Amino acid sequence: MPTQEKQQNNQLAGDIKPYETSKGEEYMSDAMRTHFTKILNSWKLQLMQEVDRTMHHMKDEAANFPDPADRASQEEEFSLELRARDRERKLIKKIDKTLQLIEDEEYGWCESCGVEIGIRRLEARPTADLCIDCKTLAEIKEKQVGK
Repeated sequence: MPTQEKQQNNQLAGDIKPYETSKGEEYMSDAMRTHFTKILNSWKLQLMQEVDRTMHHMKDEAANFPDPADRASQEEEFSLELRARDRERKLIKKIDKTLQLIEDEEYGWCESCGVEIGIRRLEARPTADLCIDCKTLAEIKEKQVGK
């Protein structure tokens, strides 16, 4: 799934070019924060549009089929859509949290160890709050615990 999310993220921010750092530019300068704000706002807008599309689809397709198999198929389809929208709702909350971090000038730093997360990692996953080393350790611990 991480590759699917990465592909979705690339599509969402497809019109925004990767950030090119200037020589001697400070990490998380105003220009960098503006760049990530654009990415996150674009991503959030597209997620919100998808929610609206789903609502219209479910209203338009809502029918009371006389055949129980048809009704079950429709209910399963709606259930899958609602599950996907719930995941997107959680992602929108995470985007809002990340936008607040940018506003507070605390974006781009690992919450665990405090080092720079890195521009390329943040472009791949703008809501990342751990550096790659801490994230790798967290995933290993999660695998061992069997969460």
